[in-house]
Amino acid sequence: MTRGSQRERDRERALARTGGKGRTKDDGLTPEQRRERDAKALQEKAAKKAAQAAAAAASSGGGGKGNNNSKK
Repeated sequence: MTRGSQRERDRERALARTGGKGRTKDDGLTPEQRRERDAKALQEKAAKKAAQAAAAAASSGGGGKGNNNSKK
């Protein structure tokens, strides 16, 4: 078997595994709409992360046996 036919066969098998989707990422959006969608998703992710950080800071109490790096 030559390498060329092996590559072709492997490409066909890979295509069958992915369900024949191929490489296209056509979601029906214009580049501007895609940017807006992505920006909104990033803002939501940042807000969620900030809320988790605030909750973690509030639950630590700040006065317990935390990391006390003061020099004595």
